[in-house]
Amino acid sequence: MNIFSNLLSQTTQPTTSKKQRRGIEIKSPREIEIMRQSATIVATVLKEIAELVKPGMTTADLDKYAEKRIREMGATPSFKGYHGFPGSICSSINNEAVHGIPSTKKVIRVGDLLKVDTGAYYQGFHGDSCISIAVGEVTPEAAKLMCVAEEALYKGIEQVRAGAYLLDLAGAIEDHVKSNGFSIVEEFTGHGVGRNLHEEPSVFNYRTREMPNVKLRAGMTLAIEPILNAGSRHTRTLSDRWTAVTVDNSLSAQFEHTVLVTETGYEILTDRSKL
Repeated sequence: MNIFSNLLSQTTQPTTSKKQRRGIEIKSPREIEIMRQSATIVATVLKEIAELVKPGMTTADLDKYAEKRIREMGATPSFKGYHGFPGSICSSINNEAVHGIPSTKKVIRVGDLLKVDTGAYYQGFHGDSCISIAVGEVTPEAAKLMCVAEEALYKGIEQVRAGAYLLDLAGAIEDHVKSNGFSIVEEFTGHGVGRNLHEEPSVFNYRTREMPNVKLRAGMTLAIEPILNAGSRHTRTLSDRWTAVTVDNSLSAQFEHTVLVTETGYEILTDRSKL
């Protein structure tokens, strides 16, 4: 889930009295093993949704399925109730960049570019991931946008290792996106993830001096999630206070993984290819 950076200082679970820990947490081997399990739950749900989605379904159908599967695997949906968000998934279609609210009124149609983002809270730790799905045959522009968005995610992940810096992965993402003629949404960033759905640091997808260029350490867990627009990078939030849409009505695509920093590189905890 991709949300404004000021939420990093707020607690994930609205029903608990515990305050979010400040600073960047280094996970222990035990905690990492739990995160592998929470991340596997997320990856499983997204893989299943990608296989079952079809025209005529509503985004509420997908939300119901995701919540059922997350709970069947012994976890709870990370997103549901998070700062009042009503769904277990974010489901954003076409010009909706992020935080789309599942609805019985949102019917999925052939040619749609659908983004599904979800998280699972398992034994005290969160996993978080997002995929973009082409519903049937999409336009060449949509197909290219999706492809570049996924490539950009992996370009960033490839820079991850202990001793690297956030600007290393941000620059790799930015260069790939811009070389393909697309723009990067800057209003939303990736984030640390673990005990809380949103933790420090902010994981940006473009070069900037406005956020700390954190040096990565083994044991950090990051949600890396570039959002690409076919047109302008700018978005606006609808009256529902969640759904962010492109200002020029252009298409948007997003991919996200929860990634563990290791001494020699990285481990993609939400890797669907291993399922």
